[in-house]
Amino acid sequence: MRIVAAILLALATAACGGSVDDGIVDVAFIAAPDELQTDGLRLDFAGEHLRAATAQGLVALDASGAVVPAVAERWIVTDDGSSYIFRIHEYDMENGTRLTAQAVRDNLRRTLRRLEGTSLGLDLAKVREVRAMTGRVIEIRLTSPMPDLLQLLAQPELGLIIDKRWLGPMRLVAEDDVVVLDAQPPEARGLPSQPGWEDAVSRVRVYAESAKDATEGFGDGRFDLVLGGTIATLPLADTGPLTRGTIRLDAALGLFGLDVQKPTGFLGTSENREALAMAIDRANLLQAFNIGGWIPTTRVVAPGLPGDGGTVSERWTDLDLGERKALAQSRVAQWRAGLGPPRVSIGLPEGPGSDRLFTALARDFAAIGVSASRASDPAKADLVLRDRVARFGAASWFLNQFNCRVSKVVCAEGTDYLVGLANEAKDPAEEASYLAEAEQALTATNLYIPLGAPIRWSLVRGDIGEFLENRWNIHPLFPLSRAPI
Repeated sequence: MRIVAAILLALATAACGGSVDDGIVDVAFIAAPDELQTDGLRLDFAGEHLRAATAQGLVALDASGAVVPAVAERWIVTDDGSSYIFRIHEYDMENGTRLTAQAVRDNLRRTLRRLEGTSLGLDLAKVREVRAMTGRVIEIRLTSPMPDLLQLLAQPELGLIIDKRWLGPMRLVAEDDVVVLDAQPPEARGLPSQPGWEDAVSRVRVYAESAKDATEGFGDGRFDLVLGGTIATLPLADTGPLTRGTIRLDAALGLFGLDVQKPTGFLGTSENREALAMAIDRANLLQAFNIGGWIPTTRVVAPGLPGDGGTVSERWTDLDLGERKALAQSRVAQWRAGLGPPRVSIGLPEGPGSDRLFTALARDFAAIGVSASRASDPAKADLVLRDRVARFGAASWFLNQFNCRVSKVVCAEGTDYLVGLANEAKDPAEEASYLAEAEQALTATNLYIPLGAPIRWSLVRGDIGEFLENRWNIHPLFPLSRAPI
């Protein structure tokens, strides 16, 4: 992969030595300034991380993406999996008011109501009741077992705000174009007082930068950590051997494919949409990016998840790529004979990585006789990239992304109905069966063309040991402070 020599040299130097430890960790998110916004329930990537640092929930995610205690100090799950019982930390909030289970219950109920009609609200559809059992014990009852509930409760949108006070491990202060985060004292987080705790704690400063400025800033030592890299910006980093240990790729789980945003004209039939899906050489789609280990797929739901019994397999396994292209060419020829050469526009985010992705897609479409152009406005494109990391590892997350309440065009009411039946199922095998049927129903529409797993990358200075790759692309800011937990 080519990169400006000066940046490459700086990146390699940073990987080996790093900047001087001044007690401050400078983090650049590849984001617009307004994406640092932490209010509301529709947060961008940077906003999610800031919310998680300043308003944690009953549980949180650590640097590895694992669930850890937060406001709740411990919990149990009933044998039938239909109830989660949490014991919260006992401490006084900043205003001197004691934190109670009743206050937590009220906040969670309010948040669940506000999430109705969102994909996260659909993910939480099995929550039947939230109740306070005692002053420090709260119970969440479910309509049926939900193994991923803790993962969902750790999402930033479920962070607790009691009496307008954010129950986070960090305090946020905005200073001009930078957000400053300071760790809260242990006793303000429900932990025993630890004299001298602040001596080894670092301040975290957060910036919103363009991909170019973020990578250059990392190279010249201004930033210790760059977060928010996607395939669109990957060429601005480097994946060669000289920067191994600096550029970190998450083996992310999620959706990476093309939505048929305008199912009209050539794209008006499922068969023609399938022709495009068959034409893509997924094994070589990202060859220009020089990355290994990327997992292509033709499935809507990522293969190999818990409950995946093999009912749904990869598509067209009885055809090799040449045979798939021949079949696709015949459908294109039939269309051309009556209505002329088909053309499609593709909407991709700005960035050199998108340029490379478009080149690969246009090449594969041209091989079957379909001309592709790059849309200047993705909102007006025939096909648009869907690039999202999963919140949890279950088929329901993938299918809820295409629910007709949140995805008006790329959806199928039959799929939503089957997911609803899965939510009501008491038996895991029955639930898995409904979800498999739902995936097959959505796949048959060919309104979404899967490509593979999302690409997420970061730049990490060598002495930032609190960063770990994980499949959720979650890199919490609190551990960067090195505050006691």
